[in-house]
Formats: sequence, structure tokens, C-alpha cells
Amino acid sequence: MVLFIYKNAFATNFKISKNNVKQIVADGRARWKIENENNNILKNRRYHLAHNFGHGKKYLSQLMMTLNLLTFLFHTVLEMMDKKYKLIRRNLPTRKTFFDDIRALTRYLYFENWDAMLIFMLHGLELKVPDTS
Repeated sequence: MVLFIYKNAFATNFKISKNNVKQIVADGRARWKIENENNNILKNRRYHLAHNFGHGKKYLSQLMMTLNLLTFLFHTVLEMMDKKYKLIRRNLPTRKTFFDDIRALTRYLYFENWDAMLIFMLHGLELKVPDTS
């Protein structure tokens, strides 16, 4: 059995002691986790960044990247501001399920607006429509 010991170095102005080393390590890992998850979302969660780069002769890849970033921003704002969206997302197992449901619904049904579709989904999931007034 081969044992690997992880070694790394960090620049910090914290005075490290036996009393605080555990917390500093936890904080460093949390920061890495946040940065890594953000990049993984852009890379792996249907934003298709690797696929979109390399298409087009001049500016298509930049356009696709811009649209992907705007989409990511829009999803983030919805998560923060739209109570119906947040409730539906909380009650569906994955983001993929949510967007697969939207694809299926909009393929066969017409909704006057985003809010009407969310209310339809809330009723289908047997969830109470939150008061947004």
C-alpha cells in the first residue's frame, strides 16, 4: 500500500497555532469548495462551455460564452429573488429535472408568461403558491 501525504503552502498573515489551525484549514477548504463549485457549474451543468468554444470563424465562441454567463447570472438572480422558482427548485431533485420539465411543458403547452408557467408547475407538484404581492 502506498501512502500519499498531501503538502501545500498558503500565504497568510494569520498567526497559526494549535488552537486555530483546524479553523484556518476549514476556512481554506470552504473557499476552495466555493470557487471549485462555481467553475464546475459553468463547466458541467449544461452550460456547454467547452463545446461552444471553437465554433464559428470569428466571434461565435465569445457570443456563446456571453450567453452562457448571462444564463448563469439569470439563474442566480431567480434563485435569489423569485419565490416560486425557489420553491419549485427546492422540491425537484436536480436542476436537470427542473429544466427537463420546462422543456417538456413548453414543447406541448403555451404559457402567457413565466409566472403562469411557474404557477402551473406549483399546482402540478401540489405545492402552495407563495404570496408574492
